[in-house]
Amino acid sequence: MQIDKLRGEQLDRLFDAILSLKDREECYRFFDDIATISEIQALAQRLLVAKMLREGDTYGVIVEESNASTTTISRVKRCLNYGNDAYSMVLDRLEQKDKEVEED
Repeated sequence: MQIDKLRGEQLDRLFDAILSLKDREECYRFFDDIATISEIQALAQRLLVAKMLREGDTYGVIVEESNASTTTISRVKRCLNYGNDAYSMVLDRLEQKDKEVEED
């Protein structure tokens, strides 16, 4: 994993902080304080790109709908194909959560 180079007490503390958040509102508040708007938008955009790639959308459609650069799309695609399966894990969980909400 690329992030292994950063593994340590500081990153552990950041992840523990994120895991301590109780709901979406706390996430909004925390990320507003800890990251710039551009950083938050970039993370959200990458997740959207991953979802669209999994759904089979073309680069053209993804660029148009997400405003992501082809470089960003390529990087996300590389992670989907050769990464740690984290995008798939999270997207699967979000899809399952959406299904549960629809059933209620």
